Amino acid sequence: MKITNNSKLIVLISSIIFLQSCTKAADNTAMVFPTPELPVYTVITSPATTYQEFPTSLEGKNNVEIRSQVDGYLDRIYVEEGSFVRAGQPLFKIDPRVYGEQMNMAAANLQAANANIQKAKVEVDRLQPLVADKVVSDVQLKTAKANYAAAVAAAAQAKASLGGSKINVGFTTITAPVSGYIGRIPYKKGSLISRTDPTPLTLLSDISQIYAYFSLSELDFIAFQKKYAGATLEEKLRNMPAIDLVIADGSNYPEKGKMSIIDGQFDKTTGAISVRAVFPNPNGTLRTGNTGRVRMPQLLSDAVVIPQESTFEIQDKTYVYVLGKDNKVTGKPVKISGKTEHYYFISEGLNKGEKIVFTGIGNLKDGALIKPKTISSDSLLKANPL
Repeated sequence: MKITNNSKLIVLISSIIFLQSCTKAADNTAMVFPTPELPVYTVITSPATTYQEFPTSLEGKNNVEIRSQVDGYLDRIYVEEGSFVRAGQPLFKIDPRVYGEQMNMAAANLQAANANIQKAKVEVDRLQPLVADKVVSDVQLKTAKANYAAAVAAAAQAKASLGGSKINVGFTTITAPVSGYIGRIPYKKGSLISRTDPTPLTLLSDISQIYAYFSLSELDFIAFQKKYAGATLEEKLRNMPAIDLVIADGSNYPEKGKMSIIDGQFDKTTGAISVRAVFPNPNGTLRTGNTGRVRMPQLLSDAVVIPQESTFEIQDKTYVYVLGKDNKVTGKPVKISGKTEHYYFISEGLNKGEKIVFTGIGNLKDGALIKPKTISSDSLLKANPL
């Protein structure tokens, strides 16, 4: 059979149309995706404790600069750097010889002054009967009495000078004013020590208690006043639960602290107010200069709880995907009031009973259709407790 050119053209056109039909069918098949099956969590409420953290610097209860009150050569050093000392324990000795001689001279001057008193008194006693018998003028008696008063005053002055010299001798032995730990000792035996030295002999730290200083912004301070019961600030501080301290390695300090003082005014430069918390330090674990974070607790009787992995952030706002009745999801902003290791506590944006997508939210968009797979909140809390 002879195939004409027209027949060839018809066959070619038919082939092209067939191939195009197959391509469109393949494209339509490829564009159809199955509805994703994702776990869905029903929002619950639960009693919980949230924490607000603030960076803090730590100081001992007493940090005393040890300085000499007399000038002289450093004769002895009784303690080692870093050692613990008791109040009243000797720390340093300044060469006492000069002050000892000054004390001896003051004692001799006092003896001479007392002798002058006796001499003046003898003169007064001698003149009194003579004046009474009008043998001598009463001017002489008055002069004698004035000399006696001057001798008494000179003796008092000598006694004060002796007391001052004894004090200086006592100052040559420098003792610990409080119990605590010795810091660095920059001076060595034989160093010339002066009362005006800019550098102290050492720093003595009483760390039986540790003060944690931190700052609250104006908003944090207002929130603090609303959180705790009490008519006055002092009552609110007493009603606060114990405070935790997270030390530099991220672990919790075993002792609980208590808020004790709040500054009287806000700093105009920073807009913050200084706060102090007190922590027992029975083993001397913490030292002046340590850093950490103070954790202020807030007890919530009915907190909205969601897993942290159910959230995502857009432009510094936190969102969750809420499941609608038609199994379509919608992004919804929420406000976080606190957190634990695995959960967020929500103050705004969600209510108990709402359903949110638990995991697999990376590829979701508003209006996406999903096949929900309900997970039990009990099983989730059992696996990751609050």
